[in-house]
Amino acid sequence: MPPLSVDAPLGSATTAELFNRHVMSTYARYPLTLVRGEGCRVWDEEGREYLDFVAGIATCTLGHAHPAWIQALTQQAQQLHHVSNLYYNRPQAQLAQWLTQHSCADKVFFCNSGAEANEGAIKLARKYAHTVRGIQDPVILTAQASFHGRTLAALTATGQPKYQKDFAPLVPGFDYVPYNDIEGTAAVLERWGERVCAVLLEPLQGEGGVVPGDPAYFQWLRRVCSERGILLMLDEVQVGMGRTGRLWGYCNLGIEPDVFTLAKGLAGGIPIGALLAKEFCAVFQPGDHASTFGGNPLACAVGLAVCHTLMAESLVWNAQQTGDYLRQGLSRLAEQFPQLVQEVRGWGLIQGLVLRIPAAEVVRAALEQGLLLVPAGSQVVRFVPPLIVTPKEIDEALVRLESALQSLAVGDSGTESLKA
Repeated sequence: MPPLSVDAPLGSATTAELFNRHVMSTYARYPLTLVRGEGCRVWDEEGREYLDFVAGIATCTLGHAHPAWIQALTQQAQQLHHVSNLYYNRPQAQLAQWLTQHSCADKVFFCNSGAEANEGAIKLARKYAHTVRGIQDPVILTAQASFHGRTLAALTATGQPKYQKDFAPLVPGFDYVPYNDIEGTAAVLERWGERVCAVLLEPLQGEGGVVPGDPAYFQWLRRVCSERGILLMLDEVQVGMGRTGRLWGYCNLGIEPDVFTLAKGLAGGIPIGALLAKEFCAVFQPGDHASTFGGNPLACAVGLAVCHTLMAESLVWNAQQTGDYLRQGLSRLAEQFPQLVQEVRGWGLIQGLVLRIPAAEVVRAALEQGLLLVPAGSQVVRFVPPLIVTPKEIDEALVRLESALQSLAVGDSGTESLKA
């Protein structure tokens, strides 16, 4: 029997039908099959073009088909793509060097995703608690409305019950603090006392509704953690790699963490995650933690190309400038449609449009206008375009969004037709 071409349809089934037949239903997918991308644009199988302000959910740092990304991927694939961590490989060392030279961290552990990076941080905190602080039953504090991943410990760390439903028993040793609330956080710290070994927070809560951290809160927490020997760990999976207009999210807060995690934008779409730590708490020894694919030459070579391109093309600065421009445009639309929009909030190129109606309605209406957006909670729409986005593309996105909001503003009949 001749092999099937990867491009050949299986019978007359559509892509959506094949998904429904063979792929687990873990996503409520939009009725759209994407087949090609270039820059900040993607095309579906009918040839329709869309402005991509999702970027793989803050992942496609350089957009689609960036020449530097393609070159790094191609060259490394032709040389060596995977050898396991039983051996040294140069791209892993080079990427670790770049990350430590451009951050407050001293050591890096590579894995494949943000959830894995956060799992590694949780294990690191527990080992630090046992071996350095002598805590037998340590507790890690995370924030209400946080999101740290879908694996079991990361899911437990996620302070949103809707994600935890039906997955009990959860991992013990976690409690939750109110985000940006000094008094509320202090109360939880006092309740657990010496058992608190680490605090894990997002510099800006992404899935929780694009809620920026308060510098005063984080600076207070940094002082408390330093005084008590508690590790301050930051989840930079979504906000790292220049997305906020600063290289790292913590740069917006005026602090340095002891540990932080990366993924998403680090390699611009190739699966990679990273756990970064300062020397004093990098307590892992051989056999403590591992990842078969983590740090493979292919992912690290592409990650290094993304890092170099961030600097060569001034993309962190671009995220700051175009982020301000996007925020101004969204604020004008908020004034134009007060019956639909409450406010705009965010940093750089992660902006949230806080709505008076369900976010899903705006996302679907924008899709009809050729603009891809993603919700961040039930009533916030998130804007996370590639860091290469231009003011002209932002203008175009704002025009499409205005049309989408106008279609929703006409009344309940228009809204109901979009839900159908």
